[in-house]
Amino acid sequence: MGKKKMMMPANGHRIQGMTSEKFLDANEFLDELNLTGSENFMDAGCGDGHVAIKALEEYITDGCVYALDMYEPSIEDMLKYKQENNADNLIPIVSNIAEHIDLDDETLDVILMVNVFHGFKATRTLDEAVDELARVIKTDGGRIAIMDYKKQDVKNGPPTVIRSSPEDLQELFSAHGLKMTYLNEEIGEDIPEGKSHYLIIFEKE
Repeated sequence: MGKKKMMMPANGHRIQGMTSEKFLDANEFLDELNLTGSENFMDAGCGDGHVAIKALEEYITDGCVYALDMYEPSIEDMLKYKQENNADNLIPIVSNIAEHIDLDDETLDVILMVNVFHGFKATRTLDEAVDELARVIKTDGGRIAIMDYKKQDVKNGPPTVIRSSPEDLQELFSAHGLKMTYLNEEIGEDIPEGKSHYLIIFEKE
């Protein structure tokens, strides 16, 4: 049996897994966030950085874009992009979210995670991850936006057993003092079963 072919990033940056650029439209979910342009915004689990770069170039004009990943080569590539493009408001960070995000408390207005959150279920670090995400968002209006695969048994994406439904996430985040403020269950790639993803947003109670 041959190896599964990896979808390499169009921008050539190094990543640990697969890029979502070829099957998800970053503008679709960034538009859902209603950004004003002055936010401190984080692409958490940025991979090849295409979402962070899109946010930097089209959405965040006066704020900062933090690109975080635990895979050091990805962040090295983001640092190179920053230098080559004089992107002073791009801040690449190497951190494992479930262990510690290398930021002060209440630094961020918006955290976006695309195809990342199911990984915490796989590693049984859901509570640790939510605690850290909650720590670094602002109390007044800070948001955690999660775009992930629907909990359904389909061909593409992670195993069904590590997927979470919006209801699963509501229960988890509520236990950490966060409330759901937005849900879109019809977003992402068109697949035979409908739409592939959902986008859910939480804020501090």
